Amino acid sequence: MIVIRKAEDRGHFEHGWLDTWHTFSFADYHDPAHVHFRNLRVMNEDRIAGGQGFGMHPHRDMEIVTYVMEGQLEHRDSMGNHGVIRPGVVQRMSAGTGVLHSEVNPGPGAVHLYQIWIFPREKGIQPGYEEKALPEHDGEGRLVLVASPEGAQGSVTINADARLYAAKLEKGGRLEYPLTPGHGAWLQVTRGSLTLNGHDLATSDGAAIEDVDALNILATDNTELLLFDLS
Repeated sequence: MIVIRKAEDRGHFEHGWLDTWHTFSFADYHDPAHVHFRNLRVMNEDRIAGGQGFGMHPHRDMEIVTYVMEGQLEHRDSMGNHGVIRPGVVQRMSAGTGVLHSEVNPGPGAVHLYQIWIFPREKGIQPGYEEKALPEHDGEGRLVLVASPEGAQGSVTINADARLYAAKLEKGGRLEYPLTPGHGAWLQVTRGSLTLNGHDLATSDGAAIEDVDALNILATDNTELLLFDLS
């Protein structure tokens, strides 16, 4: 079963400095039909104006992955971490017993990013932070592992039963991904358009996937995507 979550059907808020779209219920947006999918809790697509951002605020017992599409985002936290992430660098923060952090756009132009929250496998762990440069996408349909429980293939390590991949496909490119029995998947189109097992998806569309043996993806434009394998 594949259920499409169209981009325009997501929750949307325009705050001037922040243009944000919520795939799942978040903050002032509540949709009982879209609270989470398996252990994928938050999929926010944000555009933050230059010089603006989120001041210090708390998180607890959540795995938070930040994936920048364009621009740059400066991070500071109560663990003493400080860094600026850009496209090609992924950030993971394990909130665990509690952490404060800020996220600010230090550049003149907007930063475009996805912030992803995943329910942790174990609560009450020591908070942690990690950022890593990702291998170059080759446009040939190779999945790049972004986050995994064991930090495999240079990915960041998450305290969650999930694997996050990214891929770039040139128009006409194909990708097949077999699903382990009992696993589900979420596919998010971050740029371009594709067909997923015959279903059409455009930029910022998502798809919840259950009881499917394999994902068959065909790029109908130059396309980028995020793929979550959720157990």
